[in-house]
Amino acid sequence: MARTTVLMVGTRKGLWVGRSDEARREWSWTGPHADMEEVYSCAVDTRGGRTRLLAGSSSMWLGPRVRRSADLGASWEQADDGGVRFPEAVDASVERVWQLVPGAEDGVVWAGTEPGAVWRSRDGGATFALEQALWDHPHRPEWGAGFGGQAFHTILPHPTDPDSVTVAISTGGVYQTRDGGRSWEPRNRGIRAEFLPEGQQYPEFGQCVHKVARHPARPERLFLQNHGGVYRSDDEGGSWTYVAEGLPADFGFPVVVHPHEPDTVYVFPIGGGEGRYPPGAKARVWRSRDAGDTWEELRTGLPDAFYVAVMRDAMCTDDHAQPGLYFGARNGAVWGSADAGETWQQVVSDLPDVMVVRAASVPG
Repeated sequence: MARTTVLMVGTRKGLWVGRSDEARREWSWTGPHADMEEVYSCAVDTRGGRTRLLAGSSSMWLGPRVRRSADLGASWEQADDGGVRFPEAVDASVERVWQLVPGAEDGVVWAGTEPGAVWRSRDGGATFALEQALWDHPHRPEWGAGFGGQAFHTILPHPTDPDSVTVAISTGGVYQTRDGGRSWEPRNRGIRAEFLPEGQQYPEFGQCVHKVARHPARPERLFLQNHGGVYRSDDEGGSWTYVAEGLPADFGFPVVVHPHEPDTVYVFPIGGGEGRYPPGAKARVWRSRDAGDTWEELRTGLPDAFYVAVMRDAMCTDDHAQPGLYFGARNGAVWGSADAGETWQQVVSDLPDVMVVRAASVPG
């Protein structure tokens, strides 16, 4: 059966939805959806043999809301109150929805927000309930706010254990529950917080984690892009090892795992304290096929004058047998590779500032 490739691109001024065939050379686009709203999160939910698009948008007039589409963006529905709201007893308000992730159980969708909170929906993303134990965690008052704001930008539901979820926040670090959300523990041992004074750079929590990823076939192995440092954990976050040797810079935002190869991982290095663009202003994706032990540069088709960053959720893969890899930049361009990063082409340009890209193959 022929498959359609769907690519969602969330920007600071709306969402665009692209479609292509399995070759992924020619694309058609619709948008902007949620015009002039910030879209920091989106997801293609293909569970149960159906396709549903999810988008977390934020309007200065209407506030944040989770939108859902069952027809690839032709129409959208949302809860009257936006779907993500703190209980009345909590003195806080949601500013942005930074993460939307389908859970291990059918109908479960996880959300991460600014301010730093994690939420769970059991009705496909129509309504969300606050993970109260994490909100009440004694560390929370000490979590800082990174330059982009305090937000849970990583949510990794365990692929087979619905009671286990790993999350990450800037600047608080990695946390994990193994009892369905009743309790949460920090999982940051070995991650360096380079912005802290010497002798205090390995705290229990407070690291500025930018993104965490893993492959569902090997859930105990995690990859992490930090504010200075790329790391791997082989015990589901219990300890971390620095694996950035061989990269031109260890600062960056996204980290992405190959959909079929658990030891293959991609990053997009940029400058840290200096210019927030790639070293030498050359757009390059770096790939490791041995879980971070060695790295190789992927460059064919990518530009050499590239003075913008790729944000934490603006890089992803699709799930074709020959997977596609995509990244969107702050200059409004999205680049795609139909051969797992070997060669690249620009798939769309002149969009607003890209914050998130998500892709999947769907029937049709």
